[in-house]
Amino acid sequence: MRTITVGSRKSNLALVQSRWVIEQLAEITDRFTFEVKKISTKGDRILDVTLSKIGGKGLFVKEIERALYEREIDMAVHSMKDMPSEMPDGLVIACIPARVDPRDVLITRGNQKLSELPSGAVVGTSSLRRGAQVLAHRPDLQVEPVRGNIDTRIRKLKDGQFDAIVLAAAGLVRMGWTDDIVTEFLEPSICLPAVGQGALAIECREDDHELLALLGEINDEATFRTVSAERAFLRTLDGSCQTPIAAFAEEQDNNRVKLTGLVSSIDGKTRFRGEKIGVDPEEIGVSLAEELLAQGARDVLAEVKEELD
Repeated sequence: MRTITVGSRKSNLALVQSRWVIEQLAEITDRFTFEVKKISTKGDRILDVTLSKIGGKGLFVKEIERALYEREIDMAVHSMKDMPSEMPDGLVIACIPARVDPRDVLITRGNQKLSELPSGAVVGTSSLRRGAQVLAHRPDLQVEPVRGNIDTRIRKLKDGQFDAIVLAAAGLVRMGWTDDIVTEFLEPSICLPAVGQGALAIECREDDHELLALLGEINDEATFRTVSAERAFLRTLDGSCQTPIAAFAEEQDNNRVKLTGLVSSIDGKTRFRGEKIGVDPEEIGVSLAEELLAQGARDVLAEVKEELD
């Protein structure tokens, strides 16, 4: 019987996600056993610098992908929003299970919604995307970086370092914490999600045909199509978490996909937002990105890069 080694970051959330995937696979077949290998990534170790200053979210996957190349692990479970838009040679996203809530959430000490926070309130977020959209709606607020896992960020909020923090709903859903701590779910009209937010990416070697076949059993086709549109949008913009880029796609009737995309300046004052509907996810992602670039998003992305350098 083959033992499949699953690579995971060490955080509680990452381990919950990995164990959930293992449970889904174990329900399908008893031909395999599974074990989890915890891997420390650079993004987890460096917590005193914002992600945009140390190379982006690819820092959460590079060590894990190295373990795949060196055959220390057979597959890896990632949060899709942590995945770079370009895949390295020899590795593939084998499947994307059904997405959970893609929205962002606001958590505040005073149980105040975004519109109710007092002027000058400090909002913590590790994401330029979230910060830009918060400022677009409330330019009178202060946005400050906050790093660490979910527990750490919530503790910093309770300790008074921030008046509010913004997190992905998906992580809280998977931890079973949404009912206890969420002040407000931020709808995409207010805060458009990150590419792939709420979805998991299961990565393996492209030559592991046995594992590819197994993972295909837990792939959710609707999620795969919508996330593919979002990733095509991001890839065409040549974006990462170092730039305030957002995208969210939904399946509609007749196998069509509706994609909404956003490119913003860091302060949220300059924004390019658009929608595209089509059957081919890759095509609509590329097309929408090209439209926003032609409208002026290219200049905004260049200014953001210059500001961060």
